[in-house]
Amino acid sequence: MNHNPDKSSSFKSGDHDHKNSVPRTESLKSSKEKDPAAADKNETNEQGGEAKEAEIKYTLEKAWEDIQHFLSGEEGLEIPDIIDKYLDLVEHKVSRLEVPEKSKGCPVLDPEDDGWFHKVVEQMSKLHRHVSTVFKSDSNRGPLINRIGRIHQRVMSYLEDEFRVLLEESRTVEAAADQSPDAGQDQAKEEPNFPGYSKQVLATLNKISKLMISGGYEFECYEVYMVTRRNTIEETLNKLGFEKISLDDIQRMQWEAMEREIPPWVRAFKECANIYFSAEHKLAQTIFSDNPSVAKSLFANLIRVLFLQLLNFAEAVALSKRSTEKLFKFLDIYETLQDHSSAIDSLFPEECAKELKAELTATRSKIGETAICIFCDLENSIKSDTGRTPVPGGAVHPLTRYTMNYLKYACDEYKDTLEQVFKEHSTSKPRDYQGNSQSNNDENQSPFSRHLIKIMDLLDSILEAKSKLYKDVALSNIFMMNNGRYILQKIKGSPEIHQAMGDNRYKKRSYELRNYHQSYKRETWMKLLDCLNMEGLNVNGKVVKPALKERFKSFNAKFEEIHRTQSSWVVSDKQMQSELRVSIAGVIIPAYRSFLGRFSGYLTPGRQTEKYIKFQPEDIEAYIEGLFDGSTSSMPRRKA
Repeated sequence: MNHNPDKSSSFKSGDHDHKNSVPRTESLKSSKEKDPAAADKNETNEQGGEAKEAEIKYTLEKAWEDIQHFLSGEEGLEIPDIIDKYLDLVEHKVSRLEVPEKSKGCPVLDPEDDGWFHKVVEQMSKLHRHVSTVFKSDSNRGPLINRIGRIHQRVMSYLEDEFRVLLEESRTVEAAADQSPDAGQDQAKEEPNFPGYSKQVLATLNKISKLMISGGYEFECYEVYMVTRRNTIEETLNKLGFEKISLDDIQRMQWEAMEREIPPWVRAFKECANIYFSAEHKLAQTIFSDNPSVAKSLFANLIRVLFLQLLNFAEAVALSKRSTEKLFKFLDIYETLQDHSSAIDSLFPEECAKELKAELTATRSKIGETAICIFCDLENSIKSDTGRTPVPGGAVHPLTRYTMNYLKYACDEYKDTLEQVFKEHSTSKPRDYQGNSQSNNDENQSPFSRHLIKIMDLLDSILEAKSKLYKDVALSNIFMMNNGRYILQKIKGSPEIHQAMGDNRYKKRSYELRNYHQSYKRETWMKLLDCLNMEGLNVNGKVVKPALKERFKSFNAKFEEIHRTQSSWVVSDKQMQSELRVSIAGVIIPAYRSFLGRFSGYLTPGRQTEKYIKFQPEDIEAYIEGLFDGSTSSMPRRKA
């Protein structure tokens, strides 16, 4: 300690080497086993030693009674000889105290020793204070005053060590004892036994703090308390997985490494706010109960450093390079800061609370602003998808899957947080993203909902552009149907997205999906129906066979072409796939069956029938059922 760098060496000078000392009971036991006669002698010596201790204790008490007369002024200004005798007794007693090896849970003093030793400390403090004041300018009393000072320093050094060891080690010993045996594991997890000191240890710590402060060793007392408690808290947080990392180290981290550090940080911050801060506050109040202002100051200084350390991590994360995959971890941090800010107001002094609240608010704002930027970067990701290779078979585009899954997760898990983030930290003004009659509704929507709609509208425009990459208009419609259906299903499966969009936009998308369906049928199957047109087949009441043969031939060729082309097309959604097949069959099968029933009899049975009537209605239906599953199988032979 700064108070006296040499006090540890003077404190350890004594009759024994503490590392080689053997406890009294173990020494006696071993000697009895080796030599009974020697054991009896040792026992006699021990009893004599105990008697001597009792005599010293009595003499100390008697000597102090005489010194008290001197301190009270009854003896005048002359220093009585009893002081030297008293100092001899104190030195003798203190020198015989062994300093035990600093092992886990081992206190400096036995409980039986605490009583007399603490009394001696109190007495030495009074004596030192008195002679230092009354005889300050008396050079003749210098040697005695110096001796009193040395002994006072020695016992205070011993007391300081006891204070440190109790703070460091008794916690781990007593924590298990304090836990109720009836408490289940779940309860123990919910209510950790922190800081874990027994009532007896707390009482001793309280007494030591009073002795050190009254004895003029308040600086040493405060420093020991601050250092040991800081180390204990950091050790506790390490067990939660959060380790102290410098700001520079955090900023140099790759995102994968930084991402792994965020969940332990969230847990550590929550535990501190919910448990550790209040427990530390109560501990300081208990140990320094006679000095409330000291307790408040020590707690504030101790926790302030830890609190700023936690905030530094969050701020360093906010300064990392932005990318869309980081959004949800940023929102985890934002929620943690938002939900646990009230702990500051209830525990910290006003000025300190004001400072920390400002720091927390600033950090939360940085996280919130960065989260908005990351969410807005999703627009750039959509715009940057400029690939000109169509998705095979008109299937759902990867950009659609990524964007909708991203938005669904964001809304399902973080919609309330995103609403708050955009409301508090967005600097953009409300804008009409639609540019149509729905603009009045946009004005009534939240900033987040408006931005969500903007992203989905942007996705629509990108998909529309990509649909034009297909040379076949029918396939372009299949592509828009697939993507439109996927988007609708995601909206339907997320009440949060549905609510943000509103019913009108949902209905509008459903209407557009039906239009793509109808457009597809017009481009493909309605053209096939033209082959079954009866116009020009009857002339003067007679069927023109060459024209009829051409109609059957044209139908067969077009249907085979459709099947060959569209068998590799994909409709991902099973319900839409079924609906599409039913819709096609509902148009083609009745018309073909009617045409076949009316005109097949005009063809000569045998070779003409096999040549021109390649498909029965059941064949057509079976082929339609095989469409849109992405297979490229060839058309099977017609059933006989």
